[in-house]
This record gives sequence, structure tokens and C-alpha cells, in this order.
Amino acid sequence: MEKHVTLVAAIYIGFGALCILIGMSVFVAAVGGGILSGDPQAMALTSTVGTTIAGFFIVLSVPEIIGSLGLLKRKSWARILVLILAATDLIFIPIGTAIGVYSIWVLLHDETVRLFSQRSES
Repeated sequence: MEKHVTLVAAIYIGFGALCILIGMSVFVAAVGGGILSGDPQAMALTSTVGTTIAGFFIVLSVPEIIGSLGLLKRKSWARILVLILAATDLIFIPIGTAIGVYSIWVLLHDETVRLFSQRSES
């Protein structure tokens, strides 16, 4: 199960990085569009909207990356965090559902629970 745990961590690192890239892209597109328009009201509106959406994506990606790094180090708190993230991923049909089901299966497996409990005892 160690390979599966590592794969789950890699998936969540990848999606965390993807969310950061999406947030930055939205920010650049929205703010850039406002600047190109030359209208001060448009600049203010697009800057606010772009910053809000980018911040939302970045804030969502931080727990994924932190949880993934904890999984790679086999921290028991990371297993719980990623289980919570996997449960919330179930609503994002179809990719999020597949990732969520796989992550829940891996992290609730008896061998994985023993792996993380051994790490926390030592």
C-alpha cells in the first residue's frame, strides 16, 4: 500500500499545483483585461474579481499540498486531512469522484492504517 499512498500524495500535489496555476491564470487574464480596456472602473472591477477568484483557488490548493507532503512523510494527521479532502472531492464529477474514491479506498485500507499508526508510535 505504500506505493498507493505515494500515488495519492502525487495526485494531490499535482492538483494543488494545477489549482495554483489556474488561480494565477485567472488573475493575469482578469487584471490584464481591465488594464487593456483603459477604463478605470473596469480596472477596479476586474482587479477585484481576478484577485478574489485567484485567492479562492490558491486557498483551496494549500491544504492539498500540505496534506500531500504529510502523506509522503507518513504523518497520521495528513491521512485524516487527505481523507477529508477526498470526501469533498467526491462532488466534482467525474475526475474528482474517481480521485476521491481511490484516495478513500487507499487511506482507509487496513494496511495503510497500520502503516500510519506504526509511524506515529515510533
